[in-house]
Amino acid sequence: MSTGALTAETGKHTGRSPKDKFFVNEPTSRDAIWWHPGNQPIPTATFNGLLARMEEFIGSHDVYTQDVFACADPRYRLRVRVITEHAWHSLFARNLFIRPNADELLGFEPDFTVMALPSVKAEPARDGTRSETFILVNLGRGVVLIGGTEYAGEIKKSIFTALNYLLPAKGVFPMHCSANVDEDGGREAVFFGLSGTGKTTLSADPRRRLIGDDEHGWGDTGVFNFEGGCYAKTIRIRKESEPEIYAAVESFGTILENVVYDPRTRAPDYDSDQKTENTRAAYPVDLIPNAVLSGMGGHPQNVIFLSADAYGVLPPVARLDDEQIRFYFLSGYTAKVAGTERGVKEPEPIFSTCFAAPFLVLSPETYADMLIDRVNRHHAQVWMLNTGWVGGPYGVGNRMSIAHTREIVSAVVEGRLRDVPTHADPIFGLHIPDRVPGVPSEVLDPRGSWPDPEAYDAQAVKLRRLFEENIHHIGKNAATAG
Repeated sequence: MSTGALTAETGKHTGRSPKDKFFVNEPTSRDAIWWHPGNQPIPTATFNGLLARMEEFIGSHDVYTQDVFACADPRYRLRVRVITEHAWHSLFARNLFIRPNADELLGFEPDFTVMALPSVKAEPARDGTRSETFILVNLGRGVVLIGGTEYAGEIKKSIFTALNYLLPAKGVFPMHCSANVDEDGGREAVFFGLSGTGKTTLSADPRRRLIGDDEHGWGDTGVFNFEGGCYAKTIRIRKESEPEIYAAVESFGTILENVVYDPRTRAPDYDSDQKTENTRAAYPVDLIPNAVLSGMGGHPQNVIFLSADAYGVLPPVARLDDEQIRFYFLSGYTAKVAGTERGVKEPEPIFSTCFAAPFLVLSPETYADMLIDRVNRHHAQVWMLNTGWVGGPYGVGNRMSIAHTREIVSAVVEGRLRDVPTHADPIFGLHIPDRVPGVPSEVLDPRGSWPDPEAYDAQAVKLRRLFEENIHHIGKNAATAG
């Protein structure tokens, strides 16, 4: 690229392949794994066969080895060896994980090894896989095999998956969230949210310091980043709205995945979704000027669930009690706009358990219990923010003003809403603040913002029913797994 960034294409896989991910059914972990349709077992013999093919490939090809760390807190540090077929995958691992110094590399012995060799493909009839693509996680041996896909995100998420298994046993709550802290080193906040809800944008606040943008642990002394880099979406990124992230995206050594560029000028086109909507940039976190380079912070005072509600019925901000924390954390809700029928675009609910369904290894209740325990122990408040639509569903209402959302986030993280009186939403039972400085009162009332309040009631009841059906489905999976 003309910016100094490196561009890479991932071929037919421009995102993760969750249906091609398997856990090896081995004795040390099989009784702990939450076996549900998303966590598929595969026999040890299949793993051994594919491992042998990978070792054969390594014996006859040049490969790249990167030794890195996961977990900024030294007490929980995981030594990771990443072996890749492509040089840019090796750079990706170096950008995204924590980089050891020369002394730490002496005598480096990995706790976990990731082998990412796209040219090694499975044979479904022979190997019992769904396709030629495979991600096999062997928790007992500390090995992940990735084949048949060039999407680099599989590398980082395989280690996040492993940490979701390893850390709860050590008393650490693993979280799929971003985290930041104020300039004085207090008032930490964590942001849970699925793609498109504003997790990265809202946590990259120039008035606060970024701890990390995606994966963290909450231990006895506070939160810590699992990674040493960021994996930011770049589709339609703007320098004016996200200056820190934009500058990092355009830096030397950043990897741009599937970003279209002009071959003559080598100028990137961040607006193009020609290859995928999921264009990405992988860069070290120290390219963010106000990053906390230690990757560590204290106990969060505020936990924020972000949902882009395309139904337009959730309030812009609500404070959650213990029962609601569990319900909405297990829900992991957002909504996107689905296809068009007779010119009308209907919202489509997206539920990702604990905001991390593809990476959960243990029962969801295990993670929900850990969250509520830490919230109560450290007197944190939990909030749900709607960054989606108000005044009606998508196509009728308007997207929540980013200026108002930023005002709400600022009021939350600065503690200005801790003692503000609330009133209960009649359908969801959520505790809506009576006022938020800088935000008009009518914005805080979702029902009052609709032209037809009865239409709001019908839509809200519909979404509430979808929530309850999803929770019931999670409970059935848990009962089956148990």
